[in-house]
Amino acid sequence: MTFKSDKSFVAALVLAFLLGTFGVHLFYVGKYVTGVLQLVTLGGLGVWALIDIILIAVGNFEDSKGNVIKP
Repeated sequence: MTFKSDKSFVAALVLAFLLGTFGVHLFYVGKYVTGVLQLVTLGGLGVWALIDIILIAVGNFEDSKGNVIKP
C-alpha cells in the first residue's frame, strides 16, 4: 500500500524541469545520495533528468519514504 507524499507535485515538477540536471528535485524529496549522483553527472547528461520529469508527470515518482508524489 502506497501513500501520497506530503511533497508538492507542482514544486517537484517545476524543480525537475528547471534544475533537473543538477538534481534539485531529488534534494527536495529527500533523496540526497541520488541527488548528489545526478549533480555530479549533470543529470546523466540530461537523460536521467528527462526520465525523472516523465515519472513525476505521470505520477510514478516517489519521495525518500517511498510515498508517491501525485497531483
